[in-house]
Amino acid sequence: MNEAELLLEPLLAELDLDVEGRRVTALGGGHGLAVALQAILDYGDIITAIVGVADDGGSSGRLVPALSIPPMGDLRRALLALSPDPSLWRRLMEYRFGEAGADIAGHSLGNLLIAALTEMSGSFEDALNTAGRLLGARGAVVPAAAEPLTLEADVDGVTVRGQVAIATGRGRISALRVLPDSARATRTACAAIASADTIVLGPGSLFTSLIAGLRVPGIAEAINAASGSLVYVCNLTTQDGETLGMDGTAHVAALSTVGGVRPPDVVVAHDGPLRVPRGLEPVAVPQHSGRVETGDLADPAAEWPAHDPARLAAILRRLA
Repeated sequence: MNEAELLLEPLLAELDLDVEGRRVTALGGGHGLAVALQAILDYGDIITAIVGVADDGGSSGRLVPALSIPPMGDLRRALLALSPDPSLWRRLMEYRFGEAGADIAGHSLGNLLIAALTEMSGSFEDALNTAGRLLGARGAVVPAAAEPLTLEADVDGVTVRGQVAIATGRGRISALRVLPDSARATRTACAAIASADTIVLGPGSLFTSLIAGLRVPGIAEAINAASGSLVYVCNLTTQDGETLGMDGTAHVAALSTVGGVRPPDVVVAHDGPLRVPRGLEPVAVPQHSGRVETGDLADPAAEWPAHDPARLAAILRRLA
Protein backbone atom coordinates (compact mmCIF):
# COMPACT_ATOMS: atom_id res chain seq x y z
CA MET A 1 0.00 0.00 0.00
CA ASN A 2 1.45 3.38 -1.04
CA GLU A 3 1.44 6.62 0.95
CA ALA A 4 -1.66 8.02 -0.78
CA GLU A 5 -3.63 4.85 -0.03
CA LEU A 6 -2.57 5.01 3.62
CA LEU A 7 -3.89 8.57 3.82
CA LEU A 8 -7.20 7.41 2.34
CA GLU A 9 -7.72 4.58 4.80
CA PRO A 10 -9.86 6.62 7.28
CA LEU A 11 -12.28 7.65 4.53
CA LEU A 12 -12.38 4.16 3.03
CA ALA A 13 -13.15 2.80 6.48
CA GLU A 14 -16.08 5.20 6.77
CA LEU A 15 -17.46 4.01 3.43
CA ASP A 16 -17.15 0.37 4.47
CA LEU A 17 -18.69 0.69 7.93
CA ASP A 18 -21.33 -1.94 8.64
CA VAL A 19 -24.00 0.66 9.28
CA GLU A 20 -27.66 0.05 8.60
CA GLY A 21 -29.36 2.66 6.47
CA ARG A 22 -29.63 3.96 2.95
CA ARG A 23 -26.36 4.26 1.07
CA VAL A 24 -26.66 6.91 -1.65
CA THR A 25 -23.89 7.88 -4.04
CA ALA A 26 -24.39 10.94 -6.28
CA LEU A 27 -22.28 11.88 -9.28
CA GLY A 28 -22.06 15.19 -11.09
CA GLY A 29 -20.84 18.70 -10.48
CA GLY A 30 -21.75 22.33 -10.02
CA HIS A 31 -25.11 23.63 -8.84
CA GLY A 32 -26.98 20.52 -10.01
CA LEU A 33 -25.02 18.15 -7.79
CA ALA A 34 -25.36 20.54 -4.85
CA VAL A 35 -29.15 20.51 -5.20
CA ALA A 36 -29.18 16.70 -5.48
CA LEU A 37 -27.10 16.42 -2.30
CA GLN A 38 -29.40 18.79 -0.43
CA ALA A 39 -32.30 16.52 -1.43
CA ILE A 40 -30.43 13.33 -0.50
CA LEU A 41 -29.65 14.73 2.96
CA ASP A 42 -33.39 14.45 3.63
CA TYR A 43 -33.36 10.64 3.53
CA GLY A 44 -29.85 9.26 2.98
CA ASP A 45 -27.81 7.78 5.82
CA ILE A 46 -24.42 7.19 4.17
CA ILE A 47 -23.90 9.78 1.42
CA THR A 48 -21.01 10.09 -1.01
CA ALA A 49 -20.60 12.72 -3.73
CA ILE A 50 -18.32 11.85 -6.66
CA VAL A 51 -17.25 15.01 -8.47
CA GLY A 52 -15.60 15.47 -11.84
CA VAL A 53 -12.21 17.21 -11.98
CA ALA A 54 -12.07 18.80 -15.44
CA ASP A 55 -13.26 22.32 -14.58
CA ASP A 56 -11.03 24.91 -16.27
CA GLY A 57 -12.95 28.10 -15.46
CA GLY A 58 -13.13 30.61 -12.61
CA SER A 59 -10.98 30.41 -9.49
CA SER A 60 -10.28 26.70 -10.00
CA GLY A 61 -9.10 27.26 -13.54
CA ARG A 62 -6.53 29.78 -12.27
CA LEU A 63 -5.27 27.61 -9.41
CA VAL A 64 -4.95 24.24 -11.17
CA PRO A 65 -2.04 25.11 -13.53
CA ALA A 66 -0.10 26.75 -10.70
CA LEU A 67 -0.59 24.01 -8.10
CA SER A 68 -0.97 20.87 -10.26
CA ILE A 69 -3.93 19.64 -8.22
CA PRO A 70 -7.48 18.87 -9.35
CA PRO A 71 -9.92 21.80 -9.61
CA MET A 72 -11.65 22.16 -6.28
CA GLY A 73 -14.58 24.49 -7.03
CA ASP A 74 -17.26 21.83 -7.59
CA LEU A 75 -15.85 19.71 -4.76
CA ARG A 76 -16.06 22.70 -2.40
CA ARG A 77 -19.66 23.31 -3.46
CA ALA A 78 -20.51 19.66 -2.75
CA LEU A 79 -18.94 19.90 0.71
CA LEU A 80 -21.04 22.97 1.46
CA ALA A 81 -24.20 21.22 0.24
CA LEU A 82 -23.52 18.41 2.71
CA SER A 83 -22.87 20.92 5.51
CA PRO A 84 -26.10 22.92 5.91
CA ASP A 85 -25.50 24.02 9.51
CA PRO A 86 -24.14 27.58 9.91
CA SER A 87 -20.57 27.83 11.23
CA LEU A 88 -17.47 29.98 10.93
CA TRP A 89 -15.87 27.30 8.74
CA ARG A 90 -18.83 27.43 6.37
CA ARG A 91 -18.56 31.21 6.12
CA LEU A 92 -14.85 30.91 5.36
CA MET A 93 -15.40 28.21 2.72
CA GLU A 94 -18.08 30.37 1.06
CA TYR A 95 -16.06 33.61 1.12
CA ARG A 96 -14.91 35.02 -2.22
CA PHE A 97 -12.44 37.89 -2.55
CA GLY A 98 -13.53 41.00 -4.44
CA GLU A 99 -12.43 41.81 -7.96
CA ALA A 100 -9.98 44.60 -7.01
CA GLY A 101 -6.65 44.05 -8.73
CA ALA A 102 -4.79 41.84 -6.22
CA ASP A 103 -3.51 38.37 -7.12
CA ILE A 104 -6.30 36.82 -5.04
CA ALA A 105 -9.06 38.88 -6.72
CA GLY A 106 -12.05 36.68 -7.52
CA HIS A 107 -10.65 33.64 -5.73
CA SER A 108 -12.75 31.55 -3.40
CA LEU A 109 -11.16 31.32 0.03
CA GLY A 110 -12.51 27.78 0.27
CA ASN A 111 -10.51 26.80 -2.82
CA LEU A 112 -7.37 28.27 -1.26
CA LEU A 113 -8.02 26.43 2.02
CA ILE A 114 -8.38 23.10 0.21
CA ALA A 115 -5.16 23.83 -1.71
CA ALA A 116 -3.37 24.59 1.57
CA LEU A 117 -4.68 21.39 3.19
CA THR A 118 -3.44 19.45 0.16
CA GLU A 119 0.08 20.84 0.53
CA MET A 120 0.03 20.14 4.28
CA SER A 121 -1.11 16.52 3.96
CA GLY A 122 0.37 15.64 0.59
CA SER A 123 -2.98 14.17 -0.51
CA PHE A 124 -5.85 15.91 -2.26
CA GLU A 125 -8.35 13.26 -1.09
CA ASP A 126 -7.15 13.62 2.49
CA ALA A 127 -7.52 17.42 2.23
CA LEU A 128 -11.17 17.03 1.18
CA ASN A 129 -11.76 14.61 4.04
CA THR A 130 -10.28 17.13 6.50
CA ALA A 131 -12.32 19.99 5.05
CA GLY A 132 -15.44 17.89 5.42
CA ARG A 133 -14.69 17.24 9.09
CA LEU A 134 -14.11 20.96 9.73
CA LEU A 135 -17.46 21.77 8.12
CA GLY A 136 -19.31 18.95 9.85
CA ALA A 137 -20.29 17.46 6.48
CA ARG A 138 -22.89 14.71 6.68
CA GLY A 139 -21.25 12.69 3.96
CA ALA A 140 -18.06 12.27 1.96
CA VAL A 141 -16.92 14.17 -1.13
CA VAL A 142 -14.40 12.41 -3.36
CA PRO A 143 -12.88 13.34 -6.73
CA ALA A 144 -13.57 11.13 -9.72
CA ALA A 145 -9.81 11.13 -10.38
CA ALA A 146 -6.81 12.15 -8.30
CA GLU A 147 -5.32 14.45 -10.94
CA PRO A 148 -6.63 17.41 -12.97
CA LEU A 149 -8.20 16.27 -16.22
CA THR A 150 -8.85 17.95 -19.55
CA LEU A 151 -12.05 17.36 -21.50
CA GLU A 152 -11.97 16.74 -25.23
CA ALA A 153 -15.10 16.40 -27.35
CA ASP A 154 -16.07 15.69 -30.93
CA VAL A 155 -18.55 18.45 -31.83
CA ASP A 156 -20.02 18.18 -35.33
CA GLY A 157 -16.88 16.29 -36.33
CA VAL A 158 -14.50 18.92 -34.92
CA THR A 159 -12.29 18.28 -31.88
CA VAL A 160 -12.89 20.83 -29.11
CA ARG A 161 -10.75 20.85 -25.97
CA GLY A 162 -11.55 22.31 -22.55
CA GLN A 163 -14.68 22.29 -20.39
CA VAL A 164 -15.60 25.94 -20.95
CA ALA A 165 -15.08 25.70 -24.73
CA ILE A 166 -17.24 22.57 -24.95
CA ALA A 167 -19.98 23.98 -22.70
CA THR A 168 -20.29 27.24 -24.64
CA GLY A 169 -19.84 25.83 -28.14
CA ARG A 170 -22.65 24.97 -30.53
CA GLY A 171 -23.18 21.63 -32.22
CA ARG A 172 -23.89 17.96 -31.58
CA ILE A 173 -21.48 16.24 -29.19
CA SER A 174 -20.89 12.68 -30.39
CA ALA A 175 -17.96 11.71 -28.17
CA LEU A 176 -16.29 12.94 -24.98
CA ARG A 177 -12.87 11.99 -23.63
CA VAL A 178 -10.76 12.82 -20.59
CA LEU A 179 -7.03 13.41 -20.82
CA PRO A 180 -4.46 12.21 -20.00
CA ASP A 181 -5.17 8.67 -21.23
CA SER A 182 -3.51 7.31 -18.09
CA ALA A 183 -6.19 8.79 -15.80
CA ARG A 184 -8.07 6.35 -13.59
CA ALA A 185 -10.96 6.62 -11.14
CA THR A 186 -10.03 6.90 -7.48
CA ARG A 187 -10.40 3.75 -5.42
CA THR A 188 -12.66 5.64 -3.04
CA ALA A 189 -15.07 6.61 -5.82
CA CYS A 190 -15.31 3.03 -7.08
CA ALA A 191 -15.89 1.75 -3.54
CA ALA A 192 -18.71 4.25 -2.99
CA ILE A 193 -20.41 3.18 -6.22
CA ALA A 194 -20.09 -0.53 -5.45
CA SER A 195 -21.58 -0.18 -1.96
CA ALA A 196 -24.47 2.15 -2.89
CA ASP A 197 -28.11 1.17 -2.64
CA THR A 198 -28.92 4.04 -5.00
CA ILE A 199 -26.69 5.86 -7.51
CA VAL A 200 -28.02 9.29 -8.48
CA LEU A 201 -26.88 10.95 -11.71
CA GLY A 202 -27.72 14.61 -12.30
CA PRO A 203 -29.12 17.13 -12.57
CA GLY A 204 -26.49 19.38 -14.09
CA SER A 205 -24.63 20.11 -17.31
CA LEU A 206 -25.17 16.88 -19.22
CA PHE A 207 -21.80 16.58 -20.93
CA THR A 208 -19.36 18.84 -19.09
CA SER A 209 -20.41 17.88 -15.53
CA LEU A 210 -22.20 14.54 -15.58
CA ILE A 211 -20.79 12.63 -18.54
CA ALA A 212 -17.37 14.17 -17.87
CA GLY A 213 -17.34 12.20 -14.60
CA LEU A 214 -18.63 9.04 -16.26
CA ARG A 215 -15.82 9.14 -18.83
CA VAL A 216 -13.10 8.82 -16.18
CA PRO A 217 -11.89 5.23 -16.75
CA GLY A 218 -13.36 3.01 -14.05
CA ILE A 219 -16.43 5.12 -13.17
CA ALA A 220 -18.86 3.83 -15.81
CA GLU A 221 -17.53 0.31 -15.35
CA ALA A 222 -18.17 0.51 -11.60
CA ILE A 223 -21.72 1.75 -12.17
CA ASN A 224 -22.44 -0.99 -14.70
CA ALA A 225 -21.22 -3.64 -12.25
CA ALA A 226 -23.00 -2.19 -9.22
CA SER A 227 -26.11 -3.79 -7.77
CA GLY A 228 -27.62 -0.48 -6.64
CA SER A 229 -30.47 1.19 -8.49
CA LEU A 230 -29.40 3.80 -11.06
CA VAL A 231 -31.51 6.98 -10.99
CA TYR A 232 -31.13 9.85 -13.47
CA VAL A 233 -32.56 13.27 -12.58
CA CYS A 234 -33.31 15.00 -15.86
CA ASN A 235 -32.56 18.70 -16.34
CA LEU A 236 -35.38 21.24 -16.41
CA THR A 237 -34.25 23.06 -19.56
CA THR A 238 -31.73 22.77 -22.34
CA GLN A 239 -28.39 24.49 -21.81
CA ASP A 240 -27.22 27.18 -24.20
CA GLY A 241 -24.35 25.46 -25.96
CA GLU A 242 -23.96 21.78 -25.16
CA THR A 243 -27.60 20.59 -25.13
CA LEU A 244 -29.47 23.02 -27.38
CA GLY A 245 -32.17 21.15 -29.26
CA MET A 246 -31.91 17.98 -27.14
CA ASP A 247 -35.17 16.64 -25.71
CA GLY A 248 -35.50 14.46 -22.62
CA THR A 249 -35.15 11.23 -24.58
CA ALA A 250 -31.88 12.48 -26.12
CA HIS A 251 -30.57 13.40 -22.65
CA VAL A 252 -31.19 9.87 -21.37
CA ALA A 253 -29.74 8.27 -24.51
CA ALA A 254 -26.51 10.29 -24.21
CA LEU A 255 -25.76 8.69 -20.84
CA SER A 256 -25.29 5.36 -22.63
CA THR A 257 -24.06 6.39 -26.08
CA VAL A 258 -21.54 8.98 -24.85
CA GLY A 259 -21.25 8.24 -21.12
CA GLY A 260 -21.01 4.46 -21.42
CA VAL A 261 -23.37 3.55 -18.57
CA ARG A 262 -26.30 1.16 -18.50
CA PRO A 263 -29.79 2.62 -19.00
CA PRO A 264 -31.14 4.14 -15.78
CA ASP A 265 -33.53 2.04 -13.73
CA VAL A 266 -35.54 5.20 -13.04
CA VAL A 267 -35.68 8.59 -14.74
CA VAL A 268 -36.96 11.54 -12.67
CA ALA A 269 -38.38 14.40 -14.74
CA HIS A 270 -40.18 17.68 -14.15
CA ASP A 271 -43.84 17.94 -15.09
CA GLY A 272 -45.35 21.26 -14.08
CA PRO A 273 -45.13 25.04 -14.51
CA LEU A 274 -41.75 26.39 -15.56
CA ARG A 275 -40.43 29.79 -16.63
CA VAL A 276 -38.05 29.07 -19.49
CA PRO A 277 -35.46 31.72 -20.44
CA ARG A 278 -35.51 32.97 -24.01
CA GLY A 279 -33.53 30.79 -26.39
CA LEU A 280 -33.87 27.64 -24.27
CA GLU A 281 -36.47 24.89 -24.22
CA PRO A 282 -38.00 22.80 -21.44
CA VAL A 283 -36.66 19.24 -21.31
CA ALA A 284 -39.84 17.23 -21.86
CA VAL A 285 -40.51 13.99 -19.98
CA PRO A 286 -38.41 11.40 -21.83
CA GLN A 287 -39.55 8.21 -23.48
CA HIS A 288 -37.79 5.50 -21.47
CA SER A 289 -38.10 1.73 -21.34
CA GLY A 290 -37.65 1.76 -17.55
CA ARG A 291 -39.56 3.56 -14.83
CA VAL A 292 -40.29 7.29 -15.19
CA GLU A 293 -41.23 9.36 -12.13
CA THR A 294 -42.57 12.87 -12.67
CA GLY A 295 -43.59 15.76 -10.48
CA ASP A 296 -43.46 19.51 -10.10
CA LEU A 297 -39.76 19.75 -9.25
CA ALA A 298 -38.98 23.39 -10.08
CA ASP A 299 -38.07 25.91 -7.40
CA PRO A 300 -40.72 28.65 -7.80
CA ALA A 301 -38.49 31.23 -6.10
CA ALA A 302 -35.41 30.68 -8.28
CA GLU A 303 -34.45 33.44 -10.72
CA TRP A 304 -33.13 30.80 -13.16
CA PRO A 305 -34.74 27.35 -13.63
CA ALA A 306 -33.55 25.12 -10.79
CA HIS A 307 -34.76 22.03 -8.94
CA ASP A 308 -36.29 22.54 -5.53
CA PRO A 309 -34.37 20.29 -3.08
CA ALA A 310 -37.45 19.48 -0.97
CA ARG A 311 -39.57 18.56 -3.97
CA LEU A 312 -36.78 16.45 -5.43
CA ALA A 313 -36.24 14.76 -2.06
CA ALA A 314 -39.90 13.70 -1.93
CA ILE A 315 -39.46 11.66 -5.13
CA LEU A 316 -35.98 10.32 -4.40
CA ARG A 317 -37.11 9.19 -0.95
CA ARG A 318 -39.86 7.08 -2.54
CA LEU A 319 -37.30 5.46 -4.82
CA ALA A 320 -34.77 4.66 -2.09
